[in-house]
Amino acid sequence: MPSGLNDRELPSHGLYRGRSRAAARSYLYGTGFTPEDLRRPIVGVSHSWTETMPCNLTHRQLAEQAKAGVRRSGGTPMEYSTIAISDGVTMGTEGMKMSLVSRELIADSIELVTRGHAFDALICIVGCDKTIPAAAMALARLDRPGIVLYSGTIMPGRFRGRDVTLGEVFETIGAVAAGKMTEADLAEMELVACPGPGGCGGQFTANTMSMVMEVIGLSPVGFNSIPAVHEAKAGAAERAGTTVMRALEADIRPSHVLTRAAFENATAAVAASGGSTNAALHLMAMAGEVGIDFALDDIDRISRRTPLLCDLLPGGRFTAADLHAAGGIAVLTQRLINGGYVDGSALTVTGRTLGEEVGEAVERPDQEVVMPLDRPLRGEGGLVVLRGNLAPEGSVAKITAHTHTSHRGPARIFDREEDAYDAVISRSIQPGDVVVIRYEGPRGGPGMREMLAVTAAILGEGLGPSVALITDGRFSGATNGLMVGHVAPEAYGGGPLAALRDGDIIRIDVDARTLDVEGIDLAHRLAEWVPPPPRYATGALAKYADHVGSASLGARTS
Repeated sequence: MPSGLNDRELPSHGLYRGRSRAAARSYLYGTGFTPEDLRRPIVGVSHSWTETMPCNLTHRQLAEQAKAGVRRSGGTPMEYSTIAISDGVTMGTEGMKMSLVSRELIADSIELVTRGHAFDALICIVGCDKTIPAAAMALARLDRPGIVLYSGTIMPGRFRGRDVTLGEVFETIGAVAAGKMTEADLAEMELVACPGPGGCGGQFTANTMSMVMEVIGLSPVGFNSIPAVHEAKAGAAERAGTTVMRALEADIRPSHVLTRAAFENATAAVAASGGSTNAALHLMAMAGEVGIDFALDDIDRISRRTPLLCDLLPGGRFTAADLHAAGGIAVLTQRLINGGYVDGSALTVTGRTLGEEVGEAVERPDQEVVMPLDRPLRGEGGLVVLRGNLAPEGSVAKITAHTHTSHRGPARIFDREEDAYDAVISRSIQPGDVVVIRYEGPRGGPGMREMLAVTAAILGEGLGPSVALITDGRFSGATNGLMVGHVAPEAYGGGPLAALRDGDIIRIDVDARTLDVEGIDLAHRLAEWVPPPPRYATGALAKYADHVGSASLGARTS
């Protein structure tokens, strides 16, 4: 046992020490543990290995390496698994409703296993979108020393001499419908876009939240940006084991790391990197777990003052693997500290400050992924919060250097994502339209589906510069164009979207931060509105709908 723990009472002592715990010890001997193992600190090693997606395929191997690091540092690791739902695989189907719901279940399961089996510390190996914030939420609740280790980004595929990611597959579907590409082109692309393990390759939700974990301090700097198949990933996993043991010895807890400054730092990184709008949900949910009042207005304020520095997909040219080759997340973090946009004095899980951690970053001299401070891609960051008579509690959009920032046009109303998708693919959406997808919020969906199938089809048909979309649902991090999500309050609860009709004129003004319908007495219409019946009467989704909060508060369950 590490010397610093000799006189400390640890949670595991109550489970494995003393005459009354003989039966518990006997159970563990039957699984291969020794008496000496159970006298050491117990470290839970969670992961989400599954064959249903490429994102988490390496988790078992990473767990073995992390466990080796724990053992080498005097601890006893105990591996266990939780679930995962693939956003990419389920996109555009009822299955997508399970994704955000899974965030709560994953967090709950990590909490339950940790409390039940009295782990002293935790390593949470994460991969796909919701596993990352879920692990952070669980760590925040438990407040036991722990770290988050991202299993890594996928490498880009190669299609006819250029790099591609899964986002291009979705866009190609729209291009085929528009006659711009052929079915054979689509078949060729789908075979090569996903070449192996790892999370989706742009600055989509998984890589955005991976960056959040490093900058907020729950992941050691330099570990997360290593791609899934990179030879350095195994060593990082083993070092995760030694790092968590040092955190246990020093008693560095999530409550010491997850300060208000840490949340502001993470938000600045998302804004500067052109990261996913899902980060807004997850950051607010994480802040709620530690009792920090962190709201949409904070996210907008930080994004307004933070320049867009990363030329990353979907709005830019490069993949997350390119960011790693350029020097990693630490290069961007170092830039932001130097510019005064990030507080380098914030504590990290290593016991060092964020500034100390990124001070060792090595930037490749010829890299073009992270722009210098004096040549930003845009003066403001990518996260934008809009309010108005359609979104009195707020809505969220991602703006890149190429996104049009104002739009006025007639509403095309759809009460389900599938109906909107069919309209786009059948080419009934016209330039100037505002596609409205409602009853897809946290309660109404339920589960607040992502709309990548629709948004990518719009782009694939060449309508990106001339069509806008608003929804009480969410967007994939791969979404591009003027797409406004998280509209709150949601339509299912009687929010303003429920009062809209086809042809109503909607105005979106990013610079003014407004989202409005013109000349409509919304209150009069809503007085006559009848709520639709719930889509699920029983089961997990019904329970979720009964307990989930507004998207404007992070869509947490109570």
